This record gives sequence, C-alpha cells and structure tokens, in this order.
Amino acid sequence: MRPAASLLLLPLILVSGSALKAQSPHMGFSLNLTIPTGDFASKSYPDLLPPQKETYDAGLGGSFTISFPTDRNLAFRLNLSGSSENGTNRAPGYTNLHLQHSMFSVGGDVQIFPQGTAFRHRGLYLVAGLSADIERFNASQGSDPGYYPDYTTNKTRLGGSVGIGHSFGYDAGMRFTMEATFHKTLTGTDTNVGDFPTPNADFFKLGFGFVF
Repeated sequence: MRPAASLLLLPLILVSGSALKAQSPHMGFSLNLTIPTGDFASKSYPDLLPPQKETYDAGLGGSFTISFPTDRNLAFRLNLSGSSENGTNRAPGYTNLHLQHSMFSVGGDVQIFPQGTAFRHRGLYLVAGLSADIERFNASQGSDPGYYPDYTTNKTRLGGSVGIGHSFGYDAGMRFTMEATFHKTLTGTDTNVGDFPTPNADFFKLGFGFVF
C-alpha cells in the first residue's frame, strides 16, 4: 500500500505549495473523449496459450479542475478525472471476451499562458502534469456471471500528460474550453499481471467544457 499511497500524494504535493500563494482559483468541468494509442489500441500476445489479440475502442470520461494562477503566465491545477473504455479479446477457437478498462486519476498540472492571461484563464495555454492513476481491467464472457466468471485486475500507476488548451470567452463569467492532451503510463508498465494482459493506458484525450 505504501507505493500506491505515495502515487496518490505526489500530484497533491505539486499543487499544494503554490495554491497557498495563488489568486482566486478557476473551477472547470469537461466531458472527455479518450482515444487509445499504441498497445492500448491494439496488441497481440503470441506467447500466450492460446495466442491472443486485444483491442480497446474510444471511451468517454469527465474532469473536474481547479486552476490556481500564481502570476500572469503561470497557474497550477488540480485535476480529478475518470474515463472508461470497452474492448475485445480474441483467441483462435475461443469465444471473444468483453473487456473494460476504467480509470480514476488525481493529477497535478502546470499551465503556461503565453499571452499573460493566467489570472483570467483566457486564451491559449500549454499544460503538463503527473497523475496517480487508479485502474481496473475487467474481462467477461456471456451474460451469466455464475457460469462465466469475470476476471478483474486492479493497478495503481503513475501517469504523465502534456497538451494544449484554449479558453474562449470574455474576461469575466463562464468561458468555454477545449483541451487536447496525450496521457502516458510511466510506472507499472509490465503487461502480464493477474489473469490477463494489462496494457499501458496510453491515449489522446479531447476535452470540451467550461471554466469560471
């Protein structure tokens, strides 16, 4: 439990010191589209018996953020987000398995506003950060869990993200936001843990929401 607890504390440490010195924070909400990439999108496991191939489709999620501006160009952001993706496991001679990956993340981000609009959270910004990702991988077959038992593996891993965003609107009131980031799993990148493979959660995330 100690490694998992350390991962959960790290993003909070990143924002806590600067948040105490920050100006009025900006809260935001967004609806996110996640697009798996690399092994998360599709991967074959020829060494398993039988050989298997897994694919995950695009998923949906949401985020709640609190951005703490510290000067005209810089803000630190607390980011709470969750998402879920469905997938399929295929093996020759066997019925396909239904896969589901769900993740809840606690993250600390740095936002850079090149135009000096951090206090108003308006215009273009760059964002990068770390997150503690609490993940669950589930595989199931059929509709009767008593006859077809589910297989579940839980993982807590450190993730990193980098991207770009834009807030549209006036200096006061609610502003609409668009954000595109790439998330990559940084720790626990072994894929064969538990009863079935657990690929790295690497994906593009497109967020549409508002901040005020």
